[in-house]
Amino acid sequence: MTMPDAITAEAPRMDPEKFKDPYVTAKGERRASVALTHLRTLWFNTGSLCNITCHNCYIDSSPTNDRLAYLSAAEVRRYLDEVDREGYAVEEIAFTGGEPFMNKDLPTMLAEALGRGYRVLVLTNAMKPMWHRREQLKALNRNHAAELAFRVSIDHHTPKKHEAIRGDGTWTPMIEGIRWLATESFKLAVAGRTCWDETEADARDGYRRLFAVEGIPVDVDDPAALVLFPEMDTNVDVPEITVNCWDLLGVEPEMMMCATSRMVIKRRAAESPAVVPCTLLPYDHEFELGTELAGSRKTVRLNHPHCAQFCVLGGASCSPD
Repeated sequence: MTMPDAITAEAPRMDPEKFKDPYVTAKGERRASVALTHLRTLWFNTGSLCNITCHNCYIDSSPTNDRLAYLSAAEVRRYLDEVDREGYAVEEIAFTGGEPFMNKDLPTMLAEALGRGYRVLVLTNAMKPMWHRREQLKALNRNHAAELAFRVSIDHHTPKKHEAIRGDGTWTPMIEGIRWLATESFKLAVAGRTCWDETEADARDGYRRLFAVEGIPVDVDDPAALVLFPEMDTNVDVPEITVNCWDLLGVEPEMMMCATSRMVIKRRAAESPAVVPCTLLPYDHEFELGTELAGSRKTVRLNHPHCAQFCVLGGASCSPD
């Protein structure tokens, strides 16, 4: 399928001198950083394998990318034990991938987090891997309907453009999956993308029409319920964020994802999982913060294009509120 002009359009290439020094930008200015204010959301990347290959997936998930191994339920339990033991003020446990339902332990992980009283969020494409877990999910929802939520990726409100990102034949199974979630009264949110030549208002109106037809109970006017994510491309030139940018942009460092979140990953062949600042940087060893949450309170220096494109300039966050 031919990619839309908005996706394939040429843009200035990244200056190779940028994002080299964690402390200083290419222009010699002091690089911005973000301190952990409090750990509100703990993410688990359940593994980088996915049942489909999307265009410009920020984590390069695919049926063959196993750079991040499957986390086990025991490993997730160890981090939840640490949260409880240390008294961290975590409010939400979130699961991402890859496609989280590719990991056979996911229902056990969900039950563990829900059983401890946390709000739980699962990011999913709502396709076959989730479909195979319907009975387990129904059982969880019977006891934890108020705490369990799913965010389904619908990259555009039309089948043609959604499949331009996700591949031919991906629309119908996704719609069947999200319809089932709606019918079973699961809490729902939707994630779209902003790579299309349309205004945000037009995009939200398009999703409004889609949700009305399909019976999907998502409030398109709520930016936490319908999240429209900016594109990320490490080859496209973006400005480096300096300490002066916060005031110039009117942005607070405390609003960045890494001010309130951490994510647990497990690299292929690693002996144990590791903690990273956010969902966007699972592969860059510079951002690894150790193997325990206790050691992950380090200040995060915004030395990556995603920090600028997605969080600071894009104004986006993977958290639901």
